[in-house]
Amino acid sequence: MKHIFTQILGIEIGFTTKVEDFIKHTGPKITYTKQPLQNEFFIRSNDLLFEQGINDIIVQIGEWEDIPCFFETGERSNIPYDIFSASFYLLSRYEEYLPHVKDEVGRFPPKTSIAVQQDFLQLPVVDLWAHKFFRVLKERFPDIVNEKKKYHFTPIVNVTSSHCYALKGFSRNLAGFILDLGKFRFARIVKRIAVMINPDKDPYNNFGTLIAMHKKLRVKAMFFFQFAQYSAHDKNVSVHRNKFRYLIKSVADYSVVSLSASMASSSDLSTLKEEKKQLSNLINRPVKYSRLRYNKVVMPSTYRNLVDAEFTDDFTMGYTHHIGFRAGTCTPFYFYDINLEVQQPIKVHPFVACDYAFTKFKKPNEVFEKLDTVYRQVKSINGSFNIVFSNELFGEKHKLDWLELYESILKRYYV
Repeated sequence: MKHIFTQILGIEIGFTTKVEDFIKHTGPKITYTKQPLQNEFFIRSNDLLFEQGINDIIVQIGEWEDIPCFFETGERSNIPYDIFSASFYLLSRYEEYLPHVKDEVGRFPPKTSIAVQQDFLQLPVVDLWAHKFFRVLKERFPDIVNEKKKYHFTPIVNVTSSHCYALKGFSRNLAGFILDLGKFRFARIVKRIAVMINPDKDPYNNFGTLIAMHKKLRVKAMFFFQFAQYSAHDKNVSVHRNKFRYLIKSVADYSVVSLSASMASSSDLSTLKEEKKQLSNLINRPVKYSRLRYNKVVMPSTYRNLVDAEFTDDFTMGYTHHIGFRAGTCTPFYFYDINLEVQQPIKVHPFVACDYAFTKFKKPNEVFEKLDTVYRQVKSINGSFNIVFSNELFGEKHKLDWLELYESILKRYYV
């Protein structure tokens, strides 16, 4: 309820379970129960918010003025759906606690989600429901006022591999050369040799270009660097290489820099804490923000670990290959741990798209056709429009010129 009233609508609220206090209150008031007390604004409650733990819930999708919604309330209720229960279902990622088959890297598969199955992933439905609710509330209480939010667009650059060939060392480059030769990847061999001659030509080393672009357009971007030991999934430059360390410090002079947590740290709290500590020591400032490798969020262990490691904000809530809102909202929210029945002190910042979702498109206008539809919805309710890019794709030019696309996105949506 605080997410809907305070975070989205900008309205301060109070709660009571005492009938006498409710009746004495002279301002706008709402009952959220099975039956109204008198003739007050009444929303018939679903059972979900009064339950504990995880149960097998049947969700039937309907429509509220052309917006998908669920948990119908019946005729006596002033709004047709219990948007508080429906919002909780999406924000808590209730469905991700239910039994499901994970993908090859252990993620919740998007095709399993109700938003994908019912075709509303690209709608920030929680925010849209809240604004519909406010219009009805305003009709009943014309004097009610709210503090309007501002639209935010945050470009996020995720750096899990700062260099493709440079700074990797002789043995790794030799192994890569042999692998490329065995697979007849002659173009990579030519690039590898060119970078060995001139390390500045590494295709992933585009940080100077990005910082210059951000300066020119006056854009505030965020960089998340992986700062981890080498492993099967984590193959970045060694954290001990001075040129890599200098790169991170130089980027931190111009932008927010925080941790792109490794795959190894996703299930090992001590590794997560060590990565955070080492990066913080390097940039000489607290590291409070996180992103998870492969956008892998496992409920509720991921957020418990982030809380234990003293992160305050996470920017992983979204799908790698799907455009839309994994938690149904474009407004940051605090994670609620259903098993512990407690709100955790970590704010979740949803992103609308990851650049890997654009790899199926051949032309920039195809990307913008998809993004513009979502942007209009977010802008109309002054939500947050966050997009994640990886420096690896900036070094590629097949199908799309990724740096050119990134600059176009900044110009189009950073307003």
